[in-house]
Amino acid sequence: MKQLIEGLQQFQSGYFSAHRDLFEQLSHGQHPRILFITCSDSRIDPNLITQAQVGDLFVIRNAGNIIPPYGAANGGEGAAMEYALTALGIEQVIVCGHSHCGAMKGLLKLNSLQEKLPLVYDWLKHAEATRRLVVDNYGHLEGEDLIEMTVAENVLTQLENLQTYPVIHSRLHQGSLALHGWIYRIESGEVLAYDGVVHDFVPPQSRLPAPEPEYTLHPSCPFENYQPFKIGSERGAKQQARETQPQPAAAPVNGLGHLAPQQAERIYRGSRR
Repeated sequence: MKQLIEGLQQFQSGYFSAHRDLFEQLSHGQHPRILFITCSDSRIDPNLITQAQVGDLFVIRNAGNIIPPYGAANGGEGAAMEYALTALGIEQVIVCGHSHCGAMKGLLKLNSLQEKLPLVYDWLKHAEATRRLVVDNYGHLEGEDLIEMTVAENVLTQLENLQTYPVIHSRLHQGSLALHGWIYRIESGEVLAYDGVVHDFVPPQSRLPAPEPEYTLHPSCPFENYQPFKIGSERGAKQQARETQPQPAAAPVNGLGHLAPQQAERIYRGSRR
């Protein structure tokens, strides 16, 4: 506690004093640009890894960056997400998993948690769709490779879960919302973003067709060399089939597209076991 109290004093005399005008503006209301959904892990700091200003990110955190499908739970995730989109007008949503995730390690041995960590067990059951997919399709992996793949598949599952919410479904249909899947690698500081075209996690700046109006990418920003985060070919084929299905010309879909009926059924069935 002593260290925290000293930190408070340093914040008030240092950062706060230097940014007093910013905090005066923030006292009149918030206008975040991004809904950032990530894990509660103490090694993840959304503002630090994105270098975002105070007030830029609206953050939802929990064990495993899990968003239960619509109607599957009465937790705060759905309410916070709905508020972010409807009240704050946010148009960009990021689900960010991370390497060495303890929640994903627990998910892979879910039944062993029931006695000693019953609340964790109940929570992780909302990620049953991830667990089942990994068990059925990645039996050839083990150790850190298996954890890494579970992290990646869980990010994609949570993006699918988000699309079961009416407000998300509607905004995607309007083309007024974009969903993004990220993975943060603690050991390297690297962030990779899911690209539905190549079905891989790639450097996020390589996915931008052009710099956003308020940004110019630094010319030294590297993305030529990275370790790919390959996802299984079966899921890739299904994802590609979804993305190549013709959409109504008047209603382009921004993000990962609408759920196929069998995917929605898989998510609901898995989360309610």
